[in-house]
Amino acid sequence: MTGDARPLQTALLSVAQMTEADRAAIGAGTPGSLLMQNAGNAVAREITRRWSPRPVTVLCGPGNNGGDGFVVANVLAQSGWPVRVALSGDRENLRGDARLHATRWSGGIERVAPTAVEGAALVVDALFGSGLSRRLDSQVVATLTAVTRCGLPLVAVDVPSGVMGDTGESVGAAPAVCTVTFARKKPGHVLLPGRELCGEVVVADIGIPSAVLESLSIDTWENDPALWRTELPRAKSSGNKYTRGHALLCGGYPMTGAARMAARAAARIGAGLTTIAVPEVAFAIYATALTSIMVQPLTQDGDLARLLSDSRYTAFLIGPGAGVNDATRETALAILGTARPVLLDADAISVFASRGAELARAIHGPCVMTPHDGEFARVFDLHGDKLGRARAAARQSGAVIVLKGADTVVAAPDGRAVVNTNAPANLATAGSGDVLGGLILGLLAQGMDAFLAAAAGVWMHGAAAAGFGPGLLAEDLPDLVPAVLRRLEHE
Repeated sequence: MTGDARPLQTALLSVAQMTEADRAAIGAGTPGSLLMQNAGNAVAREITRRWSPRPVTVLCGPGNNGGDGFVVANVLAQSGWPVRVALSGDRENLRGDARLHATRWSGGIERVAPTAVEGAALVVDALFGSGLSRRLDSQVVATLTAVTRCGLPLVAVDVPSGVMGDTGESVGAAPAVCTVTFARKKPGHVLLPGRELCGEVVVADIGIPSAVLESLSIDTWENDPALWRTELPRAKSSGNKYTRGHALLCGGYPMTGAARMAARAAARIGAGLTTIAVPEVAFAIYATALTSIMVQPLTQDGDLARLLSDSRYTAFLIGPGAGVNDATRETALAILGTARPVLLDADAISVFASRGAELARAIHGPCVMTPHDGEFARVFDLHGDKLGRARAAARQSGAVIVLKGADTVVAAPDGRAVVNTNAPANLATAGSGDVLGGLILGLLAQGMDAFLAAAAGVWMHGAAAAGFGPGLLAEDLPDLVPAVLRRLEHE
């Protein structure tokens, strides 16, 4: 993700890119019928690996996804499985490779209807792939509803029918226990609700040449250390606390816990020095609670300006516990005016409600914003899917946007984006977002690129929580970071 490095294994292909890859593979000499055969074989292989022979209904659609389904039906039947096939549409309307594989099916073909899954112990959903752009018809919905109501395990080909490949949105999909997709995942496999509807996702190699995949203009990835591990700041024997960066946070009052947790996270992830600048009235609270974190009281007008003019501070954070008021907005603008790396979180985002243009004009250097959906909507008048909204906000503002949630999206102004998938449910606890801000701040203070720092911070935040398990409190997270760092060093 830096320079020409593009980690291909974690790439997420859009529906259009997957279509382009199929077309290029065929153009390079791999017949489309062989790609379809390989796809169906892969699905059948995953089925036979998980289940012993039992009655199975294969639901086939009118396109290539349905063609994959006919291959599955043939392979399973040849292996002795009792197989029924139900088709949405008429067999005569099938075209190309799908028609070829349908002609190889010698059994009966029913209409897609709830009756088609009666007596089945397993269902294969080969109705519609990731390119679906319309709502499912009533008979398909009724059939998938019957599958869910009967508790039948469902294996999806490419995506569960009704999940949009580029967005993860659902228009009536039934949840699968397993989804077999091809070549690479798509955004719909990792964005919610698609991720939950897919169950376990298996990526199968169907014979698309690696050169074809490498030729694609990939700009979206599933977040993984392979994307940023080599850029993580490393402590050097010749270094000292000053060479490892100095993070400065603005501490709030009377809400003091958020900034304290953020500061500890920044220090834990490697910032050589961490300072919190606090109102004089709050100095005793912060100073009593913190040891290695320095506390700087703001006793008179001009104190903050003097801190900001000190070039030894290498990154700034404002927002946690700051308060939604004019003073917070003015301080945020002053910090942005330094053109040094800045992270805006929580209240420092909300103070720019309906002031998105003002905020964009104020950003002169590396900037990361970490809104949840509510804060995002206050600043950005953008609608649609999560990945698209995050990308548009990054482009408009010139900042790296970390749109938080169980499927956090990190988007850069140049269009690059990652989708994070390792965050466990126990991260849904007060203060965890403040810790995330501190982690990213600590990486920024050490000189890491803003987009990569955000991606790394989000992943390590999830990994730390996953390593703790149930009962997690936000204040536990900073102390879990060293174990994550050790793991990254040794893997």
